[in-house]
Amino acid sequence: MAGNGGEGAVGKVTCAAWIRRRDDEGPPGVSRLLVAFGRGATASSPPLVDLLEFDAGASALASEPLARVVVGEEAADTPGAIAVHPGGRELVCATAKGCRVFKLVCRDFGIHLIPNDSLPIQSVGPQKCLTFSTDGAKFAIGGEDGHLRIFHWPNLEVMLDEPKAHKSFRDMDISLDSEFLVSTSIDGSARIWKINEGSPLINLTKSLDEKIECCRFSRDGTKPFLFCTLVKGHNILTMAVDISNWKRIGYKRFSAKPISTLSVSLDGKYIALGNRDGDFCVVEVKTMEVAHWSKKVHLGSPISSIEFCPTERVVISTSHQWGAEITKLDVPPEWKVWQIWLVLLSLFVSSAVLFYLFFKHARLNLLP
Repeated sequence: MAGNGGEGAVGKVTCAAWIRRRDDEGPPGVSRLLVAFGRGATASSPPLVDLLEFDAGASALASEPLARVVVGEEAADTPGAIAVHPGGRELVCATAKGCRVFKLVCRDFGIHLIPNDSLPIQSVGPQKCLTFSTDGAKFAIGGEDGHLRIFHWPNLEVMLDEPKAHKSFRDMDISLDSEFLVSTSIDGSARIWKINEGSPLINLTKSLDEKIECCRFSRDGTKPFLFCTLVKGHNILTMAVDISNWKRIGYKRFSAKPISTLSVSLDGKYIALGNRDGDFCVVEVKTMEVAHWSKKVHLGSPISSIEFCPTERVVISTSHQWGAEITKLDVPPEWKVWQIWLVLLSLFVSSAVLFYLFFKHARLNLLP
């Protein structure tokens, strides 16, 4: 099931990200699902960021945005990527000029995007990669010029500043425990960085005919892995690396077409691989078998990003030609907390009924 972000007179969607946010005035434990869209400029509209509500029941976005903010007046202000703080209260947009930070503020019975333009990252130039750590305490950006910067968040105190980390960034991710950062370059190399020490740790080994491209750490919190896409001659592979020694565990072929983007679900059970023909597949991590295929979602256009919904088996994917698409995955749904409690309650009631029947039957047998 797919749907787009609805464009009208505004520009095409250039990037997208999920936001899970709890309203301050809402019930405890209840969160809202939103999607942030970056949009390019048109003859009648400047570059924008939109916030739209997501209806989990219908697996669809609202037709009208809850909030909209102008990013700038030039084409260079078009958002190229969006990173959302895990708390759901801030988002960062990468443009050709640098990074713009927006706060999500609930007031006057609505959500507003408030720009914070006093930060130094606004003028760092074009960034290819940007990501928050899972705990939200660290923020990293990787530039087209190969410059890596890691900051404490939100004060932006510099933890690492390496101008020559790569020739130019290809991809980047931070481990679940916020200890490591992995980065890949357009030349096919990959490096591991020790975040708290602010220094490189190791270069991942590869042969001369191999290129390491996309990278993501596992998220299930058990045995930690690093997933990477690997081009080996004419073969397109996905490999797993043990982060205790940074050695390869194995690799497998899921797509014959070159992979353009990689993502891991928040619970770590699935990885998504988008290719350059506009298709994507979802792989179950436990079995390393394909659990879902979506063909021609972005017909003939490379998928530039794909991201799992935080609470539903749904992904949002983007491409430069077709904008954004919402797809409901044909995989087993995730168990909700209320469903688990319902099962436990049913087991308790069933046990009580069986105990009552057994006790009643036993009494009848004892009567003379």
